[in-house]
Parts: sequence; structure tokens; C-alpha cells
Amino acid sequence: MRETVTVNLPGRAYEVRIGTGLLAQSGREIAPLLPRPKVSVLTDETVAALHLATLKAGLAAEGIEAAALALPAGEATKSWGPLEQSVGWLLDQKVERGDIVVALGGGVIGDLAGFAAAILRRGVRFVQMPTSLLAQVDSSVGGKTGINAAQGKNLIGAFHQPSLVLADTDVLGTLTPRDFLAGYGEVVKYGLLGDAGFFEWLEQQGPALAAGDMGARVEAVRRSVQMKADIVVRDETEQGDRALLNLGHTFGHALEAATGYSDRLLHGEGVAIGCALAFELSSRMGLCAQEDPSRVRMHLKTMGMKTDIGDIPGDLPDADGLLALMSQDKKVVQGTLRFILARGIGQSFITSDVPRDAVRGVLQDALSGKA
Repeated sequence: MRETVTVNLPGRAYEVRIGTGLLAQSGREIAPLLPRPKVSVLTDETVAALHLATLKAGLAAEGIEAAALALPAGEATKSWGPLEQSVGWLLDQKVERGDIVVALGGGVIGDLAGFAAAILRRGVRFVQMPTSLLAQVDSSVGGKTGINAAQGKNLIGAFHQPSLVLADTDVLGTLTPRDFLAGYGEVVKYGLLGDAGFFEWLEQQGPALAAGDMGARVEAVRRSVQMKADIVVRDETEQGDRALLNLGHTFGHALEAATGYSDRLLHGEGVAIGCALAFELSSRMGLCAQEDPSRVRMHLKTMGMKTDIGDIPGDLPDADGLLALMSQDKKVVQGTLRFILARGIGQSFITSDVPRDAVRGVLQDALSGKA
């Protein structure tokens, strides 16, 4: 079972190959890119224990040698110290400009390894091998790389496109249900932002997808990746349409910051709650029907996901505190926060014309459980 989506960037086009058994066949997939039979793999300790041996065996089958550095798992790895460690290790491996760095892991490793590749020798090639659903449908495609700062997520980084993405859907079977559903938050986002038909398909197929239906998983990843690829080709560096991919993220990133980027709230959970809040805000501003936010929440609840701020354990800042965190977002332009709102399911748009009091009202009601 194999699907291929091409990201048709002029002069830097690459394929996203989606399906089963790709890790075991990694040598055959990567060999055409290599000037010499050697790669350097950045991964995390959790993923390494589960999948590194399969990757190395797949590479060895084609005579490719692989050295690997396994970093601690978790969002804290997307920071200066692990970046410095990774770049130093890659230099110790004598990685040359023509070589390939392999990012084996979820979004944290993909972002970190991609950024390390971007700045090493002013840019070396890298291959994404995303091992989480979130990374397969979102962060591994499109060339956004980077690390977090104390001031917020992803504020330090570069656009650096991969040479190839191998999304092996077999590895999704090793995710915890919570991690899988966090990734599903990004899948739902694609339907909500630009494809009502996909959202309807998810309403029907989501439970089977979560239960392990491989055909549904491959199709969900393919449709998500195709939508992202189309947007990235139109707007690689987020000057316009690419910002649509941030539906749910303005609220979500603030909630992640409020929880200290900890396990209290995973990124995809923040996105799911953020999508529900974005539709709530859109409804209150008269942009979409009142039924739309209810439909969004209903599907998320059907899937067993976090849907409201009240689903986040522990204390949170008040509405003004969350607004202050939102103002640190990358989507601030000339001091004005841009929102991704919706005129309906599948009809998102970008706007800066959002009254601060309307946002505060949504947050206050969400914090008190009324939203």
C-alpha cells in the first residue's frame, strides 16, 4: 500500500512517500540520493528503541552505513543545547554538503534535525522519516525547521526543504492512543481549513482510522499531505496562504506556553482546542453558522479528544494572561495579531480585523466552562 505526493517547488521538488514497510526498505528509497553509502541519523531515545534497528537494517541491506545520535524525547529537546550538541556531533561525523542527514522521529526531531541541517556548512540535505501522525501530516512537509525560545515556540529557525519524506504508516501502530489522537488534531485541521468533503470523510472514517484501519490511515495522511503540499507550493515562506495552516495554532500555541510546553498539553491537543476556539470566535463574530463550532466539538469528542480549555489539567492564566502569550506568536505583524478564522467548515481565511474584546470574551467563557 503506497501513495506518493510531490511537493513541486521549482528546483527543489521532492516526494513524500506514504505507506507500509518504508522503514524496512529505507536503503532502496534513499540510495539514489547518496554520493557515498553513509548517512547520519538524528533521533530520540524513545523512537530509537522502537525503530532504529529497523532503519539500520533497511539501510544495511543496500550497503549503507548509519551512525545515530539519540537525544532525550520531548519538547525540551527543541532548544539551543540539543541543537549545539547535534551540530557538533554531525561535524564529528564529518558530514559533507553532499551527504544526507536523516531525521527519524516526530515533530521535535524533524524540526531540530532540519534546522541543524540548514545551518551545518550553510546547508546540507536531509531526509524526513516522521514516526508520529502529527509529523507525517504536518511538520515533516514544507521545510519549516527550528527550535523554541523562552519567549515562544518555533521563534528561531529557517526554511530548509527536505530531499525526501518517507512516511511509514506501520510505525503509527507504536504510538500511544493519546499521541495518535494528538496527531489527529492536525488531520482534522486540514478538513476545517480548506476541504469540507475531507472533514465529512473524517466524521465517517475517523473511528476506523483510530482503531488501526491501514487503508484509512494511508488515505488520511495522503489527503493531508496533498493539501499542505499545494499550499506550500503557492506560498513557501508564509507570506500569504500558508498562514492558513496555522488554523487553531494562535490559541493552541498560547495554551502550550501556558502549560510550559509540558505533557499537560501536547501540540496536537492544543491545535484541536484552538480549532474549536477559532470556530467559536468566528461564530460570535457572525462569520459562520452557530452550528459549525458545535459540529467541530462533536467530532473531536466522538474521537475522544480534548476539545475545551477545561480539558487541560492544572491552573492556567486568566484571559488577559493568555492574550499576552498570544501576542508573542510569530503571526504578529506590525504589532497586530493575525487570526485564521472561518466562514464555515472548509472555508478558512486570514484576518487581522479581530476585536481584542471578542477574543478576550471567548477566552473568559472557555476558562469558565461556558464556551
